[in-house]
Amino acid sequence: MGQGSRASGRGFVRQFWALIGATFLGFLGIGTVLPQLGPHVRFDLGGSDQTVGLVIGVFSFVALGARFFAGPLADRRGRKIAFLVGLFSCALSGVAYLLPIGLAGPYLGRILQGVGEACLYTGAATWAIEYAGLDRGSQALGYVSSGIWGGISAGPMVGQWLGTFSHAAFFQVTAALVAFAVVTRIGEDYRPVPHETTPRSLIGSLTVPGVAIGFVNIHYPVIAGFLVLHLAQHGNSGPAAFSMYALTMLLSRFFLGSLPDRLPPAITYFGGIAGMAVGLAILAPGPRPAMALLGAGILGFGFSFPWSSILATVLKRVHPGSRGSAVGVLSAFYDLFVGTSSFAAGAVAGHWGYSATFVMAVVALGGAALFGRFVFVAPREEMAEALEVSAP
Repeated sequence: MGQGSRASGRGFVRQFWALIGATFLGFLGIGTVLPQLGPHVRFDLGGSDQTVGLVIGVFSFVALGARFFAGPLADRRGRKIAFLVGLFSCALSGVAYLLPIGLAGPYLGRILQGVGEACLYTGAATWAIEYAGLDRGSQALGYVSSGIWGGISAGPMVGQWLGTFSHAAFFQVTAALVAFAVVTRIGEDYRPVPHETTPRSLIGSLTVPGVAIGFVNIHYPVIAGFLVLHLAQHGNSGPAAFSMYALTMLLSRFFLGSLPDRLPPAITYFGGIAGMAVGLAILAPGPRPAMALLGAGILGFGFSFPWSSILATVLKRVHPGSRGSAVGVLSAFYDLFVGTSSFAAGAVAGHWGYSATFVMAVVALGGAALFGRFVFVAPREEMAEALEVSAP
């Protein structure tokens, strides 16, 4: 039977770690270019501040749409093909940055980057879970996330060391092609599994977990956009707090990613959003540096678990031939909520100040808890039915 229908997987073998390494390289290239992209558009190409925003923002809209292409591609042609398409598109993105075509280069690069990221993540996440086995799906997702965040976190340091935007873009091309070569050497025996699930019915069945995931991630544009500004007047601990947030999340997902596999995922989901609420509540009033670091660490720790708790649960329920599409749909909800909440956070900050954006994120976690309850109620009902059947 093909890999698409396996439940046990092969475990964390050498090929699995090669897959994680390729994911790291793909996102390392993205992280290397991104911090220098704004200055490149503004000063090297003479673009306006509005142009910088448009160039940066076009990625999210393209990635959102591309997820509905990446999922079916992974289901019909294989996880490996989706992964390779993503890496190749990332390489082409780096080439576009280097073309002497003015502002069209960054726009084209970000469009290709959006397609690449959508395919790369969908292929990597689905393939990793099936390689490790559904019973270790959350741990596999933790390793994938560690590769992603490790690459994005290390990328800016590599970009600074390289010195120029053109060198960073060339590095993105190189990293993507090296990862492409690695993935070609990883074996896959995937065969599409026939099923009758339609895209509309799949999206309908994933709306509730998708909205739950969306509410969880509303905090991200608050942290990315306003944490440093918010703490600038309270000891200027913003950069250190953001590093603490990212580092705690990276380490938690790597070393504790198996918790949703070993505990009921509802516990890790609700425990995670409770920790996030505590962290945001500590950060909201503008604490002193020590408390800011504590709040950011608790927030990063809590954020380590909701995504894997929901995704692993969903992938155990959907048809094996729809797992790639399920990853794409849930990721699209992430893009939608992060994109819209970025505008909302800006409006809230403009009217009520930076602290209010953190309150907004806490309120959103209430929505995550409400919708999350319906994600995890099905397993309890199924367990009760099973107990009734097995009762003497």
